[in-house]
Amino acid sequence: MLDAYRKDISDCTRSYLLFGYVAGHSLQPVMTWDDFTGVRVLALPGDVSYASNHGVYLADEQGRVCDIIYRGTKDRIHQATQPDGKVPLVSGPIFFSKDVSERLLQTYVTPPLDGCTYMGMDSGAPPLQISLFLDVLMCLCSNLTESDFINGERLGCSSPLGPQGAAVTSARAVLWKILRGIPLTMVYVPGGCYDYLTMSGRAHIDRLTKAGTVRDTLSHIENGQCVSQGGRVINCVLEGDVSLASRAVIQHCHLQGPIEVQSGCLLSGLKVTSSQARHLVLNSDIIIQGHHIKLGELKLTVYTVLGAQDDLELSSEDSTASFLNQQWSHFFHRTGIQPEELWMSGDHRSLLEARLFPVFQPKGGAVDLEGGACWLLGGLGSLEQWRTAWKLSLKEVLSLTDQEAELGWREQLFFLAGRRRVTDMLKGRSDCSLLPSFRAMVLGGQQGELLSTLDAIAASSTGNLGVASRCLANIADVLGCLAGEGRGGLRSGPAANPAWGSAFSLLEQGDLTAGVRALATERCNWLSRPDLLVRAARHYEGAGQILLRQAVKSAQKFVSIGHGEAPPIGEWLEVECPARLDLAGGWSDTPPIAFEHGGSVVNVAVKVDGKRPIGARARRIKEPRLVLVSSSGGQDCGVAREIVCENLEDLKDHCQPNAPGALLKSVCVCSGLVTFPSPQSLQEQLLQRWGGGVEVHSWSLLPHGSGLGTSSILAGAVFAAVYRCTARTYDTDSLIHAVLHLEQMLTTGGGWQDQVGGLVGGVKLARSKACLPLRVEVERLPVSQDFLVLLNQHLLLVYTGKTRLARNLLQDVVRSWYSRLPMIVKNAEQLVDNAEECACACTAGSLDRLGLCLDRSWQQKKVMAPGCEPVAVRTMMDALRPLVLGQSLAGAGGGGFLYLLTRQPLQGERVRQVLNNTPGLGDFSVHSVELDMDGISLLKPC
Repeated sequence: MLDAYRKDISDCTRSYLLFGYVAGHSLQPVMTWDDFTGVRVLALPGDVSYASNHGVYLADEQGRVCDIIYRGTKDRIHQATQPDGKVPLVSGPIFFSKDVSERLLQTYVTPPLDGCTYMGMDSGAPPLQISLFLDVLMCLCSNLTESDFINGERLGCSSPLGPQGAAVTSARAVLWKILRGIPLTMVYVPGGCYDYLTMSGRAHIDRLTKAGTVRDTLSHIENGQCVSQGGRVINCVLEGDVSLASRAVIQHCHLQGPIEVQSGCLLSGLKVTSSQARHLVLNSDIIIQGHHIKLGELKLTVYTVLGAQDDLELSSEDSTASFLNQQWSHFFHRTGIQPEELWMSGDHRSLLEARLFPVFQPKGGAVDLEGGACWLLGGLGSLEQWRTAWKLSLKEVLSLTDQEAELGWREQLFFLAGRRRVTDMLKGRSDCSLLPSFRAMVLGGQQGELLSTLDAIAASSTGNLGVASRCLANIADVLGCLAGEGRGGLRSGPAANPAWGSAFSLLEQGDLTAGVRALATERCNWLSRPDLLVRAARHYEGAGQILLRQAVKSAQKFVSIGHGEAPPIGEWLEVECPARLDLAGGWSDTPPIAFEHGGSVVNVAVKVDGKRPIGARARRIKEPRLVLVSSSGGQDCGVAREIVCENLEDLKDHCQPNAPGALLKSVCVCSGLVTFPSPQSLQEQLLQRWGGGVEVHSWSLLPHGSGLGTSSILAGAVFAAVYRCTARTYDTDSLIHAVLHLEQMLTTGGGWQDQVGGLVGGVKLARSKACLPLRVEVERLPVSQDFLVLLNQHLLLVYTGKTRLARNLLQDVVRSWYSRLPMIVKNAEQLVDNAEECACACTAGSLDRLGLCLDRSWQQKKVMAPGCEPVAVRTMMDALRPLVLGQSLAGAGGGGFLYLLTRQPLQGERVRQVLNNTPGLGDFSVHSVELDMDGISLLKPC
């Protein structure tokens, strides 16, 4: 329970920093709660001159608070200076550990401290005022002696020499006895700033604009070019051309331009439409504020105007007194207002008490900004309208403030700006994570508006399926936030509940708007429990995958198939392919990363134990049917499955990856061998197009889940065999993109590096740009013959005996990418950088540099897919570390083959000895590797 409370406090502190005036955008105060006991306070930096009117913590190098200096001398405050040249201002948040809280609770029944509580006062105890900072926390400061604490005269708290002196010293003595010895530590947040309330408009504006920051992360500014450097925008929504000069501030406002805010101005709490904005005349150094007030049951917004130079306390009769930065006489002359209309007899004739501001018209209702403050500034309106209105002074306005409504308005703006930022980031394809915004909005009960916003973005993204797919994935994140962390079950899982079928069908048909609407309608039925929310999240991810598949299918544009000479019926066309080893960049080729960020992968085509392990063959047959045979262990192996398709119905499961013969069926459909669905029967199609049926065989010598790219390379081999036996020509580039299309149809959603690795021989660097349609460009690297010899001598494969655990791996990675987790975004960039470095290492012929790239690649894979390193594999890699320059699990990890770049050549036997002497590994096997320079190869007709 305490741990959960500590987490809440830490989250609240982060929220406090978010809502406060923070100049930096990357503040991450370090707060460790392990074994924490005592009291912790938060401090924000300030200047010595500013701190002279406020409180400062004096702390040692370990953060232990020695003293609290309140309104001290500059020399005294200088003692608290931090390494950044600032001093730590007392800034509010305090956390008491459980044991300290229990001690503090003892005091509410202990005289005379019981006079600080309503229970004590209701029991007859005399009231007593004790300061949280200068009494309770001061008691914990290490530099104070008991006498100094109990008898010290301190500004800002009850005096031990005053009328209640005896009670004050007695109360302090009790605090000393109960709390003394408890550690008081400070967390300092460099780069932030704290703004105390002040009666000086000029001081407030200067304070806010001093950092020179243009805007904070809480605001949404439609036209950022209109905001000058040195201006300040805080928790606002600015639409259109809202021009903000340097040294001007807008806070808690929703404005629609055109508006020009001159230097030295402050706008606060305003909601100005474009029609009102035309009548808003702003000179420099003007302050306009909107105040939410409450009079009984009547709730109103009152608008006040002041000059930044005005002194609220000066009498209007003083020659230096002003209103709107001008002498009162000028204001009276300009408006026709008489002093008697502002102050009653006996009032102090100050600006603070002048009844200047119209609130309510007897016949017209509440006075808006245009009818009140704008007229005082010289805008539209009349003296008669002003005179007939019910008016308040600034002092009365402040005393009638409706704090609930004021905070509600600021919260409303905060969430509105958040939704606008979400829209901008998604449509602008930003790599910023939206999860913090989603969590904040869910905690604030704003999930309905947020979901509607995401629905609208998705439905309007017809021309950008990548954005639409990310929106649906983000909706899944929101649903996950609603369910709560660790509740409702696993996020990864099935997404085929029939209730969502109609929405999925609309998306499959390409009707994005109707599909998103149908998803939202069904979503309403799944919001009542955490388990339903998580299941709904899965289905939104499934819907996003539909759009992702459609986006990736754009690669079909780069499939170019020609016409050739048909082989005789019965003649086999056979192809063989090597496997592939991914040296660097793997995962960057995975959609949507491949077309949203851009991908870059270096891999090599390899024979395993001297053989090309993957192959396919096809021939035309007289019977109008499809005969599909898949084998494991080689084409002549007895472990084979034969499927005969005589009707189109036999192909209906071609897009279900676990269905028997799914890959071969998908090739038949994707290659255009047959059309599914079709009004023509299967037999009619085969006879009309090819004069008979087709028999296709495929095989792999590699175990399932090898990590060597088997299924994608096999798909390329089958495509090649089918194309050739049906008199069609192709190039390798077309095969690569055809496999991309096929994997989307199969819903396996893989990337492009596997087929590049096995279909293109040698060492190559493949790239895809951050755009759609998705196109893969392959560059064979100019590697020297000597380096190829070295690779053959230094590369080894070890089969770990572990089947690759990749069931939900891809789903988890795609989810993390769509959430734009900062670690994942950074890692994606590093994957690409490492691939480019690996290409340079290969071109330079450096085994050492290549080994570093392999190790780096494995670390990056583990960031991308946490948990992809089984314990036994880690044991294996640790045992082999002295023998290798670099090593990595092939593919996505989780098991399969481990590949090694050994320090010495021809180390197969030595590796086998080391592993045999390492306990806990189970079954493993060591295999030789030979680079294949040809890639996919067509064998002579059988």
